[in-house]
Amino acid sequence: MRIAQSVKTDEEIELMRIAGHKLARVHEALREFIRPGITTKSIDELGERLILEEGGIPNFKNYGGYPASICVSVNDEIVHGIPSDERILKEGDIVSLDAGLIWKGYHSDAARTWGVGNISAEAEKLIEVTRESFFEGMKYARAGCHLYDISRAVEAYAESFGFGVVRELTGHGIGNHLHEPPLVPNTAQKGRGLLLVPNMTIAVEPMINAGAAGVLQSDDGWTVYTSDGSLSAHYENTVLIRDGEPELLTCF
Repeated sequence: MRIAQSVKTDEEIELMRIAGHKLARVHEALREFIRPGITTKSIDELGERLILEEGGIPNFKNYGGYPASICVSVNDEIVHGIPSDERILKEGDIVSLDAGLIWKGYHSDAARTWGVGNISAEAEKLIEVTRESFFEGMKYARAGCHLYDISRAVEAYAESFGFGVVRELTGHGIGNHLHEPPLVPNTAQKGRGLLLVPNMTIAVEPMINAGAAGVLQSDDGWTVYTSDGSLSAHYENTVLIRDGEPELLTCF
C-alpha cells in the first residue's frame, strides 16, 4: 500500500491557508470584474495587481515560460489560455480563470469558470456540473481513502450528464512547489492509487467538456482546446486532507 506524498507540517499548512485565502479574495474580485467588452489582458492585469496587493507573488508568471499571471480560457479553451488585448469577452461567453499565489514560499492554486452576461442553459449546466463534480470528489478527500476514489467520483458524476472528462490534464500535489507528486487524475485509473493521509495537500481540478473528452494543443504551445469545439469549464481548489471533512484552502 503506497502512502500519500505531499504531506505538510502544521506550520506549512498555516502558510498555505493564508496563501489560499488571499487567492480566494483575488478570484472574488475577478468574478465581479467579468463583463462583456473587457479584454482577457485586462483580467490578467487586474489579477496580477491584486496578487501583489495581497503581498503575494503570481506563481504562474514565467512558470515554464508562461507569459501571464492569470490563465484566461474562453469557451472551447480548456486551460492555459494566454491573455490578449485582442481577445474581447462578449455576451454569452464563458471564461475560465486559473490563478495561483505564493505566500512566504508556499503556493495556492484555484480555478473558476464564470458566465459573461447572459449565457445559454447548456453553458450554465456545464459550469454547475463541473463545480459539483469537484464536490463529489471531495466526499472521498479524506484520510483512509485513495486517489482513485476522488477520480472515480469526479468522472462518474460528470459523465452521468453526458459530458466529457478531460484525461490528459490532471490535478497535482502542491506546497513549496506549484506542482508536486502525486498527479490527481479526474478519471478512474487502474489500481486504487495512493492512500490519503492527514496533512496531505493537493490541487483537485476537474476540467469538463460539454462534448467529447478529447483535447487539441494550440500552436502557441500553451492553450488547450476541446477537440470538437464544444464549451469547457474548470473548477479547482487547493485541498487539505484530514481525518474527516477536507479543508478547502482556497475558499473562505
